[in-house]
Amino acid sequence: MTAKAPRPRWLKIVKRALIGLSIVVLIVGSIAAWALNRYIIDHVQIANVAAYEASVHASTTTLAGATTTAPVGPPLVSDTSYTYGATSISIRKVVTGTGNTTVTYFVADVVLGDGAQLRSAFADNKFGTNIIDDTSTIAEESGAIFAINGDYYGFRTSGILIRNGVIYRDKGTRQGLAIYRNGTMALYDETTTTAQELVDAGVWNTLSFGPGLLENGQIPDGIDKVQIDTNIGNHSVQGNQPRTGLGMISANHFVFIAVDGRSSGYSRGVTMVEFAQMFKELGATVAYNLDGGGSTTMYFNGAVVNNPLGKGDERGTSDILYIASSNPTSES
Repeated sequence: MTAKAPRPRWLKIVKRALIGLSIVVLIVGSIAAWALNRYIIDHVQIANVAAYEASVHASTTTLAGATTTAPVGPPLVSDTSYTYGATSISIRKVVTGTGNTTVTYFVADVVLGDGAQLRSAFADNKFGTNIIDDTSTIAEESGAIFAINGDYYGFRTSGILIRNGVIYRDKGTRQGLAIYRNGTMALYDETTTTAQELVDAGVWNTLSFGPGLLENGQIPDGIDKVQIDTNIGNHSVQGNQPRTGLGMISANHFVFIAVDGRSSGYSRGVTMVEFAQMFKELGATVAYNLDGGGSTTMYFNGAVVNNPLGKGDERGTSDILYIASSNPTSES
């Protein structure tokens, strides 16, 4: 019997290389499939949020909502202000520093007649993960006169999520913000309570991002070290960044700030401590940091107020906080 000739060494090397390449392709493919499912593909849990919230409120004995008598006549609206009855919104632009130290931000001073006027809306009127749209689009579809981006709830599956008095998620994880129907708000530890306990206590909306910027009028220690969602594709929340936040001066008296950033000569952004100091100087007693970076957007009366990343391009987000227009002629 004739012995088989040994395989050439190069053939063995090629075979091993092909096996290794196949393994790499499988791994990369698996990672890509996971990333698409986790961060790109829409996962809709509630297809019609407006109808869902209406059904939840209809099943309760009292509907949480505005209780004030509507004033007579149309609202008074200018490029930077809105007044209708007890509700008023005033927006101003602030620029500090020069050159590369320039900071540009926008402050909205808001007084409401009823705490439930501060509402939340989800992108495309759907609840789930990875469902996004521009802040301005969500605002327009919600009939908003004023809006800011929210906490980008749809990027994560944790946290306590109550919106417009309805529970959507109950997985306590971090420091949250509770906004009550009486127009007050407070920082709280999500891990020490439940969504139902919060609703029973009068909570109208919760936000789950952070950190808290002010508590009892003081800046908490360590906010310059807190990290939020430091995973694939995310910037650290620390350093000079574009930022969105809200604060409360007194019941039904809120301040919203949108700081532009990452745009040399226009706005460098601010640190977390600098952001907290802005709210403190405005007289807020409680303040909270929301999703920022490219998401930072303030909307008023049909237009984006700020200049996201100095480029004028909004980044899609999953949710907004807004105040509805009370103009009877502009509502559908």
